[in-house]
Amino acid sequence: MSSTQHTPVWFITGCSTGLGNELARQVLARGWRVVVTARDSARVASLAADFPDRALALSLDVNDAAQIDAAVKASVAQFGRIDVLVNNAGYGYMSTVEEGEEAQIRAQFDANVFGLFAMTRAVLPGMRAQRSGHVINITSVAGYLGFPGSGYYAATKHAVEGWSDALAAEGEPLGIKVTCVAPGPARTDWAGRSMIQTPNLIADYAETAGARLKRTSAGSGSQAGDPVRIALAMMDLTEQAHPPRHFVLGAFGLDAVTTSLKKTVAEVEAWGAAGLATDFPKE
Repeated sequence: MSSTQHTPVWFITGCSTGLGNELARQVLARGWRVVVTARDSARVASLAADFPDRALALSLDVNDAAQIDAAVKASVAQFGRIDVLVNNAGYGYMSTVEEGEEAQIRAQFDANVFGLFAMTRAVLPGMRAQRSGHVINITSVAGYLGFPGSGYYAATKHAVEGWSDALAAEGEPLGIKVTCVAPGPARTDWAGRSMIQTPNLIADYAETAGARLKRTSAGSGSQAGDPVRIALAMMDLTEQAHPPRHFVLGAFGLDAVTTSLKKTVAEVEAWGAAGLATDFPKE
């Protein structure tokens, strides 16, 4: 058996650009094996070309159940197992809540939520059989709090965070670990490449959500998050005996999330007595 066969096997969705692409490169640089996927495998073929024994490029649309099934089967046929699933595929939809377009909202949930659910369900039987595995879901700071102009995007990430709590509880006795990685702003051209925006036309939102929508587009390319450092940190997570369930990235992300959680705890405690009063009186 070659030494390559002892290295972990990663399966990463959404590798054509951005964080998924950088993560695949870093996994290969460390000498590990990886399945790189994109809707069109030609866009990730160059990632795999130099490492035919350690990389497999596949076409995958996470909204296509048949493609998911075929991709998992091809991965196991090539490498024998999947050790780490990174659910990275997805995109942003920016709009005020009132101006959200039904078709865009549903498409956002299909890609960011239901596709992720289906992809994970397809990989879990193998992880369960081998009694090991790590599911990494790329969420966002928006998975903890909603910003004006991104309510529907935040809703998809909140959904994944809550679902991941249940998956972690179910998977832990079977050796399956779950981590949600929540980046703050990262320099991946996400705003220019992977974001759909409904224009703000209602004047009442112009100074709040509308102003933020403009800032988000204008700030692309100057974000603080370094995709290489993010990729390396994610890889290091998988070598920990007890990786975190929540991993928030960057100064902005850490400050925003901890501030929001502290406010939530303070509010819940402040209204605790009123909440407790809704139980039947103790006899």
